[in-house]
Amino acid sequence: MAPPSPGGGVRSPVSGSARGVAAEAVRRVADGEAFSNLLLPSLLDRAGLAGRERALATELTYGTLRRLVPIDRALSDLVRRPLERAPASARAALRLGAYQLLHTRIPAHAAVTETVALVPLRQRGFVNAVLRRLTADRPEPPSGADDAAMAVRTGLAPWAVAELRRLLGEEAEEAAAALASPAPLPLRTNTCRTTPERLARRLVDAGLEPQLGALHPGTLRLHGGRPSELPGFAEGWFTVQDEASAWVVDVLEPEPGNRVLDACAGPGGKATDIACRAGSVVAADVSPRRLGLVRRTADRLGVTARLVAQDAARPALREGFDRILVDAPCTGIGAARRRPELLWRPRRTDLSRLARLQVRIAVGAASLLAPGGIMVYSVCTFPRAETDAACDALLGKAPYLRPDPFAGPDGSSITRARLWPHRHGTDAMFVARFRRAD
Repeated sequence: MAPPSPGGGVRSPVSGSARGVAAEAVRRVADGEAFSNLLLPSLLDRAGLAGRERALATELTYGTLRRLVPIDRALSDLVRRPLERAPASARAALRLGAYQLLHTRIPAHAAVTETVALVPLRQRGFVNAVLRRLTADRPEPPSGADDAAMAVRTGLAPWAVAELRRLLGEEAEEAAAALASPAPLPLRTNTCRTTPERLARRLVDAGLEPQLGALHPGTLRLHGGRPSELPGFAEGWFTVQDEASAWVVDVLEPEPGNRVLDACAGPGGKATDIACRAGSVVAADVSPRRLGLVRRTADRLGVTARLVAQDAARPALREGFDRILVDAPCTGIGAARRRPELLWRPRRTDLSRLARLQVRIAVGAASLLAPGGIMVYSVCTFPRAETDAACDALLGKAPYLRPDPFAGPDGSSITRARLWPHRHGTDAMFVARFRRAD
């Protein structure tokens, strides 16, 4: 139920102001299960925001979610009871106000006054008092080298920081900061409709400044923009896809005439790339809704995808595939640049459950390979349980698989690879390739 408005009526769930939209988005993402990249555009459209107001709402939403770990630490020192016990609307306003005070150049009086006005009358005194205290006593970032201090400086959950430290050592903080930084808008060229050069010229003619991707030559990077309003969208010239995801299909190396399965195909970025390269793809997913997304993307791009609703761990398909992609469900932390809630939403306790699921899916998919067929396992995350440990378990359960070398991002021959935002300018991605030996 929506809170009452100051005038005694009922406040709309989505205010017409930039801060109102941001507060609603922060509340539903931070306190619920919503994903910011899906929720925010719908809230902006419903509120009718455009131009500077739309840009402000976007900045406030993503910025608050990106800095939620240090924001909550700062607020917890100023409230008498745990922040989780505050009313949801007050908690969202406090987080939004704290982001403006600590991480933007918005004048303090405007940040406090405009944010306090978002909450019901009975909560305004509390929100105002906390934000005023924060204005007067802004915390300094901790200087320690421990996981908790690094988490506050970067916004990444402490347990995930610990994972990065084990994998990257002294690079861990740089990697965490890169994961918590905004990403450019990546457009993967649909080479079944056009070329990267032609798409780039069209974007330049529209006054944009595309940059060629460093890892995947068919990707262009833009700074901002609404994909559906860009030139070439309606004609199916591109789809939004990070370079790391496009590179996964490079590793799979689908060829014309191959029988190819994308075992976890939704929402369709990799599946439609495979379809373009191979001529068609069998796109499977356990979720009919996600298969609907695959269908819409395939139709817009003009590629052939045959959809199958199935549990990949217990496949309904027959063996005989030349190529199989298992882009497995995971914590998704590597995609936090576009969905900042992934910096702190996944829990360490999620890892064992997800790892078991990933191995079951990979074993089920591997059983469908033709002799000599290639399977690629990928996850947009980095914890060892979901990456190396999962692949080791797969090899133990599917002894007919062998690690299969491919060219890594630096050109060296490897069987497993990790991509990082601070090294490669991409999402964090783990990729491994296997070949069926029998």
